[in-house]
Amino acid sequence: MTTHTGPARTERWTLRLDLFEEGDVTKVHAVLDTGDDTLESRTTARRGPNDAPVPEIGAEFAAGRALVDLVRMWEVRDAQNIRS
Repeated sequence: MTTHTGPARTERWTLRLDLFEEGDVTKVHAVLDTGDDTLESRTTARRGPNDAPVPEIGAEFAAGRALVDLVRMWEVRDAQNIRS
């Protein structure tokens, strides 16, 4: 059994997604701020020529790509820290 002897540690991480729609292209600027580190991603999603113009779908794809990109950056950073 583990005994905790001090106050609980609390952190606040902030994730900001700014989405910009320009015609058939949705762009996202994502920022993850952990307090100790900041990661940024810029991604896009483009509507296909046969796709219906539904802005929410472009926003979801672009935001999803930005989040996946942040995860990849996080993994690379952690792998570098482990090797150090």
